[in-house]
Amino acid sequence: MSKRRYLALLFAAFALVWAWAAVHPLYRADWLLENYLVFLFVPLILLLGRWLRLSQISYTLITLFMILHVIGSHYTYAEVPFGYTLQRWFGADRNMYDRLVHFSFGFLLAYPVREVFIRVSKARGFWNYYFPIELTLAFSAVYEILEWAAAANVSPSAGLAFLGSQGDIWDTQKDMLMAGIGAVLAMLVTFVIANIVDRDTWASVRESLRIRDDEGPIGEDQIAAWWRRRQNAAHASD
Repeated sequence: MSKRRYLALLFAAFALVWAWAAVHPLYRADWLLENYLVFLFVPLILLLGRWLRLSQISYTLITLFMILHVIGSHYTYAEVPFGYTLQRWFGADRNMYDRLVHFSFGFLLAYPVREVFIRVSKARGFWNYYFPIELTLAFSAVYEILEWAAAANVSPSAGLAFLGSQGDIWDTQKDMLMAGIGAVLAMLVTFVIANIVDRDTWASVRESLRIRDDEGPIGEDQIAAWWRRRQNAAHASD
């Protein structure tokens, strides 16, 4: 199957789930708040796709996460039926669907983040696995801030449904922790697979942690070097 056709199938699958979620959601105001993410990021992903051209793996992972998200928008995160099943499995005192989605945020999106990071930064070795975790955690924190800002500017009932904290004062911190755990597991799986396929993986990691003798400090020494370069360029142009 061609990549174009595969991506079209992914989009169609997401569109079908989104259409289902949009029909008679449990709480329309919460559905709208949750779908601002969809209205913003789906067009953005489609537009950036012409430039980034991510792998089929990355687009599949992104689609899976977005499907989980729109399912939550249909029921509200605090009332998804499968969340009650998870609650029974883990012996929790709350619906666990939002924890699943925040874990999936890290587990499913860390790899696409890694792919973009490597292609943009040309990073190597250890940093290919470490910084995607940091970036995913940063995105999770940004989402929590946006969630708070949105909830603070709507009716209290809509805000509570949107936050889905279910009375837990540490809900935000736990959500970010779940995203971090998911991202770490995703990078561990990625590293194991890379190590199986490419026997130079460990050597690349070790090499990336070395600092060459010619790589000095980049604070005041770098500023001084820039200044000397500017002065030399100015003298050369005279």
